[in-house]
Amino acid sequence: MLDLGIKHTLTIDRDTPPGLFLKNEAGDEVLLPNKYKPSQFEIGDEIEVFVYLDFDERPVATTLEPKVMLDEFAYLTCVDSNDFGAFLDWGLEKHLFVPHMEQAYKMLKGEQYLIFCYLDEQTNRLVASSRVNKFVDNSILTVEHFDEVDLIVTNPTDMGYNVIVNEIHIGLLYKDEVFQDLKTGDRLKGIIKKIRPDNKIDVSLQRPGYRGIEPNAKKVMEVLESTEDGFLPLHDKSKPELIYDTVHLSKKAFKKAIGTLYKERQITIENGVGIFLKG
Repeated sequence: MLDLGIKHTLTIDRDTPPGLFLKNEAGDEVLLPNKYKPSQFEIGDEIEVFVYLDFDERPVATTLEPKVMLDEFAYLTCVDSNDFGAFLDWGLEKHLFVPHMEQAYKMLKGEQYLIFCYLDEQTNRLVASSRVNKFVDNSILTVEHFDEVDLIVTNPTDMGYNVIVNEIHIGLLYKDEVFQDLKTGDRLKGIIKKIRPDNKIDVSLQRPGYRGIEPNAKKVMEVLESTEDGFLPLHDKSKPELIYDTVHLSKKAFKKAIGTLYKERQITIENGVGIFLKG
């Protein structure tokens, strides 16, 4: 049987009234219904499809693009719910089921939720869970200090935002280092700022220390060069929010960046006025 919840590149084996039967090298086959059949094809052609269970719980292939696949997180909309669970729009004809016991909070129609898609071994069905912390693990870390990582925002806390790191670990992004509006489900790039003795992970949206000076200086230069007069009205008294809105850096990172540019004689600084591109 073909694995459910992932994409397969299969060979068109035969054309039948219900659709095309596709086969892998091991001889496992699956039906691609007529509604997804390509307009032009030949027996023996290869085609990429996603395999899941249809309304009759039979494996079926589709050329539609799912919004989430097996062992992935996604932010999806609830389209219906009943006493057994909820149903999410994941871009396919049959909605993705969330059992009642896998809902962190009761899901409501029209609301969006961060979920993890997994294979229920008892029913052999693809299902989802909004209890996302069950599916992250920091016992063995696969990241190191200063690694660039992919982040998914899970929820705000008093200290900042909990984030999923590389879809494997859980980390914390401190609120005093965030200068943009974040919400659950947002995806962004980050840097491993610190790994604590208990394997808790602190992340940042900017490279800390000397490792961040060069790229941040380049970013400031690019913004300066894009202005008509080579001037930015940013200085020590500027608000952190204004600095972030202008050059997408924290105030601390911005000050380090302009310090580097000043030493390299790329800019001049006028206290209380701003920075000028050196002609």
